[in-house]
Amino acid sequence: MASRFSGALQLTDLDDFITPSQECIKPVKIEKTKTKTGAKIKIGEDGYFDISSGREQKLQKVEITLADCLACSGCITSAESVLVTRQSQEELLRVFSEKKYTDNKGVTKNVNLIVISLSPQPTLSLAARYKLTPDEAVRRLAGYFKSLGADLVLDMTIAEDLSLLEAQQEFLQRYQEHQSNPDGKHLPMLASSCPGWVCYAEKTHGNFILPYISSTKSAQQIMGSLVKQWLSKQSQVEPGEVYHVTFMPCYDKKLEASREDFYSDILGCHDVDCVITAIELEQMLSNSGVALGAAPAAALDWPWGGARAGVHGRGSGSGGFADHVFRAAAEQLFGEAHAQLVYKNLRNPDFREVTLEKDGKEVLRFAIANGFRNIQNLVQKLKRGKSPYHYVEVMACPSGCLNGGAQARPISGESGRELVSQLENLYSQLPRANPGDNKLASKLYTDWLDGRDSDKAKAMLHTGYHAVEKTDIALNIKW
Repeated sequence: MASRFSGALQLTDLDDFITPSQECIKPVKIEKTKTKTGAKIKIGEDGYFDISSGREQKLQKVEITLADCLACSGCITSAESVLVTRQSQEELLRVFSEKKYTDNKGVTKNVNLIVISLSPQPTLSLAARYKLTPDEAVRRLAGYFKSLGADLVLDMTIAEDLSLLEAQQEFLQRYQEHQSNPDGKHLPMLASSCPGWVCYAEKTHGNFILPYISSTKSAQQIMGSLVKQWLSKQSQVEPGEVYHVTFMPCYDKKLEASREDFYSDILGCHDVDCVITAIELEQMLSNSGVALGAAPAAALDWPWGGARAGVHGRGSGSGGFADHVFRAAAEQLFGEAHAQLVYKNLRNPDFREVTLEKDGKEVLRFAIANGFRNIQNLVQKLKRGKSPYHYVEVMACPSGCLNGGAQARPISGESGRELVSQLENLYSQLPRANPGDNKLASKLYTDWLDGRDSDKAKAMLHTGYHAVEKTDIALNIKW
């Protein structure tokens, strides 16, 4: 995988369905000269030679924009690189320098506040790369971004907790609706925090699968709402003057940030303006001749008020959705306050399930499905009416977000499995916390969202999905 964006969507690290290094390119119409024997042309790398007219024609290079990618009905991968002009490291450095940015609508805005939000997976990726502890990596990242010009560097714990709490409530509601209407599309509830999976579902299975997908926003997009709608107000800055950058483990998060669903016509801005990945940050450090361990250190900012919380790990390295929702459902539906989670591998370690029995009867069955092979098996079971699950944590990347497509690559002599195992070990060492105990979350529900069941909470913390009509220019790929 090339670390810089190019004019083509390069698919390299997917071993599920698409051939490595296969390219998705935007078609260009060629006007051919017709002769009695038909049009005769020779295609070259940069154009074509029309034998009939004796002229050489140059083809204009075409950029694949975000709109083109989302309009395509063929490919989606856990490690895709798309030319998204305003989602690059070069653009980020330019904004730091000029204090201006151009949004996806082509409107140029002045920047009065630059906010960086760090997610744990790429932070651990760079901790492993530079042989740092997770805490040291966080402090160095905060210092590095501030040395570039960031005003605030935040962790995403509060957004992660809000996402887990909303997923929990949504599942409980769906479960009860399923009890009264078993034929409805309430269960299984499928996690929605992976944009690669969501985009694939929209383009490939459309209206059949979308009702099953959780409407809860990902932590990235909840953080975006917090920054643009709550933090901007507290800082007395217009939302459009806040430049919000998230540090994420995969390129697909760039697609998610740029979705029209996450653009506010009222505020005139997206919730997240730029997504930077571990690979890109590693390249930025390399270009500046600085190792992360030698970057200046700084503490994370805490603009929320109240007691400061630290970075936490939860369940799987993809955010622990299955773990949290399972425990909450076990307690609130069946009175099992200390349910044990013992996952059992099925076909492979990336498809695991956990069950709860009550009075000798199975009452809950959850699963974690990582990678497109397992996702396809899950969808096919669902289509045949054979899915036994109540909830599935779905992630496009094998091994989940710790193995995201834009995480730092293994060094020479190190296998991908070894690196993932190392990251899983680091993640497991992060302190554990129950999202329900997060006092800041309770405060935000009251002060910002007008209550947990309010219309504002639904608007800020939930989203919708859209079946994408297939076109004739898609790659010939069967899912």
